[in-house]
Order: sequence, then C-alpha cells, then structure tokens
Amino acid sequence: MADAIDNLKAGSGLSEEDIPVLLAALLSGSTRVERVPLSQGAVWIKRYGTERSSRWIVLQRMIANLIGAPFLRPSPALPDEAMAEREVRRGAQFAASDVPTAPLIYASGSAVVLGDVGLTVGQQLRQLGREEAEAHDQILVLCAEELGRLHQKGLCHGRPFPRDMFIKDGRIGFLDFEEEPDTVMPLAVAQARDVWLLFLQLASRARLGKKTHDRAFEAWSAAAPAAAVAELRKLTGFLGAFLWLARLIGRVHMGSDLRQFIMATSYLKHAS
Repeated sequence: MADAIDNLKAGSGLSEEDIPVLLAALLSGSTRVERVPLSQGAVWIKRYGTERSSRWIVLQRMIANLIGAPFLRPSPALPDEAMAEREVRRGAQFAASDVPTAPLIYASGSAVVLGDVGLTVGQQLRQLGREEAEAHDQILVLCAEELGRLHQKGLCHGRPFPRDMFIKDGRIGFLDFEEEPDTVMPLAVAQARDVWLLFLQLASRARLGKKTHDRAFEAWSAAAPAAAVAELRKLTGFLGAFLWLARLIGRVHMGSDLRQFIMATSYLKHAS
C-alpha cells in the first residue's frame, strides 16, 4: 500500500486528498470500467480479467486460418497484466506519434487509470439533433480523415469505433488500445480492416447518405498509404462475395449488424 501511495504521489499529478479516494476505488471496485470523481475532475479505471474470454475468438481464429483471410484474425489473447501493459504501451506509442490519447494517471497489475477526455465521439453524435445533419456527418468525415493520418504514421487502431474516439482541439483522439492486429497480420491489412470497421459504423450513421460516404472515403484515402488502399480493395473483394448471402438472410431478418455489413461492404467494394 505504501508503495502504491508513493507511486501515485510521484507520477499521477493527483492531490493529496484524491490519492486515498482513487486507491479505495482500485481496491474495492470490480467492474471493467469505472468512473471515479475526484476534486479536480474525474478519472477512469479500466480493469482486465473481469470478463470471460469469448469462445467466438477461438472460432474466429480457426475460420481465418481455414479460409486464408488474415484480416479476420483476432489479436493475441494475453494474461490480464499483459493486456494492461499492452494498453499502456500502445497508448504511449500513439501519443509519441502526436495522436491525442487519454492521459495515463497510474497503472498497476491488471488495472489502468486514465484521465477523463470528456464525451466520446459516439456520445457527441447522439446529442446532435436530426436538424444538425451537416454537423453530425462532419464529425464522421473527421474520423475518417484522422484515421487516414493515423495510418500514414504507420499505426493501426484495431477497433476505430466512435465510442473509442474523442475530439480535442479539432482533432480526433483515440481510446482503448486492447487490440494489436498488426501482430497477427501485415500492417497494411490491419489498416484496411480499420477503415472497413469504421465504415460499419459510418455507413449506417451518416444522415446525408452517399454524400457523406464519399467525403469520408476521400478523406481517408487522401492520407492513407497506397498499400492500405490496395489491401482494402482485396478485403472488400473477398467480403463482397458474401453480399448475396447477407441480403438473402436479410429478407428473413435484417438485424443492425447485418445491415451495417451490407451497407459498408457494398459501398467500399465500389469505392475502392
């Protein structure tokens, strides 16, 4: 306990009154993500090992290897403390490349404490009313543009969803560095998968439809490496072969995930 207090005093920037509050939350909490109010704002505790590993991950890896589709491979599963270390390491890598991230307050064992960055992009999008379609879709375009710049710097995110992004000084920042896809697939493939995953969200959210789809794709591709654009063409060509089946299933039941797959893959197949 004394060591933890000393470490918090040395590097966290927290006040004397906030340190015991944060330590109590670290010791007593059990939820995966917990917001802790402090005297100078709030911090977020992220704990690994609070959820069961998904059987889908094992199946996903088997399918990827069976059909020769590297973009389907999940990131390596690691012990809880190693997952926390990955979060810290990748966050530092992004920050060193001038990409906005949540400030690291403290890390110990399988728990990481991060500073608050305000509303996520997903929350901001939900707050914009129907009459604010231009502002809403401009944020989506900004997400695609910043993802392209991220790829230009030789990075990939692994799960670039609006809930894992925030806006700081007019730029998109990134959260949640649990994924590390470039360890199981070439970087260009991981970057192509990034933009496909973003469009799974963007294609169905865009209030101005194809106009926004076009602007977002142009913004990403203008900055993205040529290798990532080429890999996206391969990825959507492969997935496009399953669109007929997805549409057939959709006639019986069109769930949100299936709808996103059809919209994003159809658009990117033709755009790329």
